[in-house]
Amino acid sequence: MPSNLIDYFNKSPRLGVLSTSSTDGRVNTAVFGSPQMTDEKTVIAATADNRTFANLRENPYAMYTIMETGESITEWKGIRVYMKLKEYATSGELLDMIRNEAAKFVGEEGAKMIYACLTFEIYEVRPLVDLGQGWEKSI
Repeated sequence: MPSNLIDYFNKSPRLGVLSTSSTDGRVNTAVFGSPQMTDEKTVIAATADNRTFANLRENPYAMYTIMETGESITEWKGIRVYMKLKEYATSGELLDMIRNEAAKFVGEEGAKMIYACLTFEIYEVRPLVDLGQGWEKSI
C-alpha cells in the first residue's frame, strides 16, 4: 500500500472506477476523476443525477479503485478504497466550489451536469492485487 495514501489517492492526473450497487444487487461501475481525500478517513466526490447517485441513495456502500498498469498483472499498482456515503448535498457552498473548479477542466456546460457533492467515510483500503501480503488496512 502506498506510504502516503492521501498523496497517492489525490495525485493528478488519474482516473479511477467507482462501483456501487442498488439494494437489489444491481451493480454500477463508472469512471470517476473527481474523488479527493480530505483526510485519512474522508473522500469528497461530485456526481451527476445518474445511476451512481441513485444507487448510493439506496445503498451507501461503494468502492473506488485506482489502477496503474505494469509489465505483468502482478506488477500492476493501485488501491481499492472501501467507503460508505455519510452525506450528500445538492446545493451549498461546497457544491458551488466543486462546480467552479470543474468548469476549469470540463467547461461551464460540463460543470452544470454536477448535481451533488458526496461525502464518504473510508472503512478499508486494500491493494489492487492482493497476493496474501497482508496489506489490508481497516480504518
